[in-house]
Amino acid sequence: MTFKAIIHTAEEGGWWAEVPAIPGCMTQADTWDELLVNLKEAITGCLSVDIDKAVLQPDDEILEVAV
Repeated sequence: MTFKAIIHTAEEGGWWAEVPAIPGCMTQADTWDELLVNLKEAITGCLSVDIDKAVLQPDDEILEVAV
């Protein structure tokens, strides 16, 4: 799976990145290499959030889909 990230220059130095397809998914780093590592970690973390606190109706089902 591939995601597009927007890379911003941070005012205090380094960069920060956001992934528009995953609301709230962002990270920062001082170096480009560190940013890439952090970005992959942020995406993985955002996608691995479980839905334990979701409110389900009686007819609702949970389906896991691998992409």
